[in-house]
Amino acid sequence: MQLNDFDYYLPPELIAQDPAPRRDESRLMVLFRDDGRIEHRLFRDIVEYLSPQDVLVINDTRVIPARLTGRKAQGGAEVEVLLLRPLDERRWEALVRPGRRLRPGTRLIFGDGLAEGLIEGVTAAGGRVVSFASALPFEEVLSRLGKMPLPPYIKKYPEDPGRYQTVYARQEGSAAAPTAGLHFTTELLDRIEARGVQLVRVLLHVGLGTFRPVRVQDITRHHMHAEYYEVTEEAARAINAARARGGRVVAVGTTTTRCLETVADTDGQIRPGTGWTDIFIYPGYRFKAVDALVTNFHLPKSTLLMMVSAFAGRETILNAYRTAVEMRYRFFSFGDAMLII
Repeated sequence: MQLNDFDYYLPPELIAQDPAPRRDESRLMVLFRDDGRIEHRLFRDIVEYLSPQDVLVINDTRVIPARLTGRKAQGGAEVEVLLLRPLDERRWEALVRPGRRLRPGTRLIFGDGLAEGLIEGVTAAGGRVVSFASALPFEEVLSRLGKMPLPPYIKKYPEDPGRYQTVYARQEGSAAAPTAGLHFTTELLDRIEARGVQLVRVLLHVGLGTFRPVRVQDITRHHMHAEYYEVTEEAARAINAARARGGRVVAVGTTTTRCLETVADTDGQIRPGTGWTDIFIYPGYRFKAVDALVTNFHLPKSTLLMMVSAFAGRETILNAYRTAVEMRYRFFSFGDAMLII
């Protein structure tokens, strides 16, 4: 399939710049895979589409303040470093700006000397390996100097940075939020559990793999950047038990989906484990574990749009997106949601 097969028109004003006043007041488009039927609800109505036999699987990763602004030790030019994943206690894989001027051997200064950095090398994906030195633990450096790494299409920093975290986030390590989960409140989760739906946690630290642009026309030639995942034995047992009793596995977000599809065997059984996944899901993929998907509206030509197209069908998804544009849904990270069942 070609990259242009996943393009669509989006008026710029529909890119949400702020979250909804209340998380669960976002709009919810419910898309039925069997016939393409669409219903329009509010996100808090998602409870009505879940059954007691189901499991709702969430990604409890937590976004770290991964965006650092500093300067070059030589010349003082401003630089920006976006941390993607740790390589060891002091070395990180990162994206940098301006990339052309930050070559191996370049020294960086952060916070008037609170921390220093050294560009050690260039990664295969075009990022950088940066080593840091500081008298303080690096976690404290980040808490003092780092900022939430918002996507570039969000033009202003939110008044409450916590709105770019899910209410259930607990394991630090992501460079971006699993945004489908931003719509849940603790009260809504309580209502879901009161309905008999079991809440199951897995982990996938969101990195470059989820958001790296596709730069090849033949999408089968695109390679995903690996991201770290964890599925506990408890989580695997709960998901497998739900499938055995006829319940659905409802994945909250594309990151949860990538995690589950990575650890599922050919029969859809979930195997516990940890590791790195570079799974790339696009039309033609046969889903093994996920039966329903909560997701946001994704960028044109993105791997995320390709994944939901694999799940519901490309034409079905593009028709739903055209409907969303016509009805003025809000798009991307702070935008509205879709439930595909």
